[in-house]
Amino acid sequence: MNLFDAIFQGVLQGLTEFLPVSSSGHLAIYQHITGINENNLFFSVMLHIGTLAAVVAVYFKIIGKLFSSLISIIRKLFTKQFRWSEMTEQENLAMMIIIGLLPLFLLFLPIPGTDLKIKDLAEKFSMDGYFIVVGLSLVATCMLLFFGSKKKQPVKIINGKRYRKRKRQRYTFTDALAVGLTQCVAAICPGLSRSGSTLSVSQLRNIEKQTALDYSFLLGTPAIVAAALLELKDVFTSTEEEAMSINAGYVIVGMIVSAVVGFCAIKLFKWLLRTNRMYIFILYTAAIGLGIILISIIELSSGVNLFTQQPLNF
Repeated sequence: MNLFDAIFQGVLQGLTEFLPVSSSGHLAIYQHITGINENNLFFSVMLHIGTLAAVVAVYFKIIGKLFSSLISIIRKLFTKQFRWSEMTEQENLAMMIIIGLLPLFLLFLPIPGTDLKIKDLAEKFSMDGYFIVVGLSLVATCMLLFFGSKKKQPVKIINGKRYRKRKRQRYTFTDALAVGLTQCVAAICPGLSRSGSTLSVSQLRNIEKQTALDYSFLLGTPAIVAAALLELKDVFTSTEEEAMSINAGYVIVGMIVSAVVGFCAIKLFKWLLRTNRMYIFILYTAAIGLGIILISIIELSSGVNLFTQQPLNF
């Protein structure tokens, strides 16, 4: 790895981690085209820490309030003063994030008849032979973004007159569970954007779009931490030479670049959503997804990777 590679991967991680285009999908595309699937785990962990720093930088005030609210909830539970209907706005958000994270445990369930867990499907679907899954997932991202952005405000009729109700800014148990399950599916389908799909599901459930985006990013923060910890575990179980076979300076550069680009990507995403410019991502994911599906059909009929000319790996 050289300095350019470190900067390029930092930019790619920072952009695709937060914009609704799927970081795992773009990594699968890069590996499919180049035939390179080697990944330095330690460097990957540092890039995740960089993107985590970006989220904290944007939402540090809210994150601080969430920790305070979580402590308040625990105290109320021990003193038997907790009432679900009496939760403050911040306590509700903290509780909804916890509920939204619960479905992630499903990823560790074993798949009957195999020695795989559900989370292992992500790696399997990233193989050459399953490249079409990336295309289909990107198209699914496109459709979710489209229907989410077109969701209109609910209407209520009073005395024969139609009034538009304001979209909700507070999540319910069902909302959080639906978004959490969506995040699980995105975790195993390279090409299905985590931020885009969770945002869209929230919008389809009549959550105000900026509230939905904030919840999506906050919900994704523990997921980023979990991904970094799992990769860090693999680093410690690998050989020292394999884990540290990269220049320390490149690690620092990549981490800083992913943090700065990630920060800008979050701000950009919030602005594009506020100004109703989501069609950019809808068109992009549709074009890339359909292109990959076409390439995959050609490859499946020939049995070889169109770019590397190697046999497909299933």
